[in-house]
This record gives sequence, C-alpha cells and structure tokens, in this order.
Amino acid sequence: QVRLMESGGASVQAGGSLRISCAASGRTYSDYSPAWFRQAPGKEREGVVGINRDGSATYADSVKGRFTASLDNAKNTLYLQMDSLKPEDTGTYYCAAGLPHLSRDYKVPDPREDRWQLGYRGQGTQVTVSS
Repeated sequence: QVRLMESGGASVQAGGSLRISCAASGRTYSDYSPAWFRQAPGKEREGVVGINRDGSATYADSVKGRFTASLDNAKNTLYLQMDSLKPEDTGTYYCAAGLPHLSRDYKVPDPREDRWQLGYRGQGTQVTVSS
C-alpha cells in the first residue's frame, strides 16, 4: 500500500501564497490517482484537484486559476501551489491516492466516490488564511 504524509501547512494573510506537499512512500504515487481534498470547519470534505492519467490536472471552480498541482515522480511527491489565497480557502488539506482501476479522468474529485473511499489518504495539514 502507499503511505502519504502532508506538510507545509501554515497561517497566511489573504492574498498570500503557500505550497503544501504530500510525500508518498511504499508504492509509486503515479500508479494511483493523486488528488487533493480539503475540509473547512463545519463543512463536508470537498475535492480541490485531481491529477489525470495524462498528467494534466482538473481543478474545482473555486480554485481554478489560483492553485496549481504538480506531481514530481522522481521525488514521489505531490505539490499544491496556492496563490491569491482567500479566507474561504481555510481548512485541513488532505492528499489522496485513489484506486487506479476506478480512475475517472477530467473530473473534479468527489470524496463520496469509491476510488477515494477505498483508497488512501494522509493525515492532513492545516491551512489558515486570515483577512
């Protein structure tokens, strides 16, 4: 199985930038469906971005144009560069490895889908954006 560990969460001012990381171990991350999710206090978990099998990324509308996900295969690490941060971006960010045989490309990750429910997830890293 693959193990995931997030890092880089912090408190930042609105308009600022932050990069968080997800280091995978045990298996090759690209053999799964890499993705980022987040959960704000009192809200359900939501998909932020999914990496498609062709290497492209599909973003939620709320972060499109501001966030950039990238997978470094040499380091087996997934990154999320977050720019122009807003207070509504506050939450715990989780990386995930979806089951590859259930992959669905070009779709914003939905945490209710089997590939995420049955897949792997890190412990999360906290991002707080103050106004």
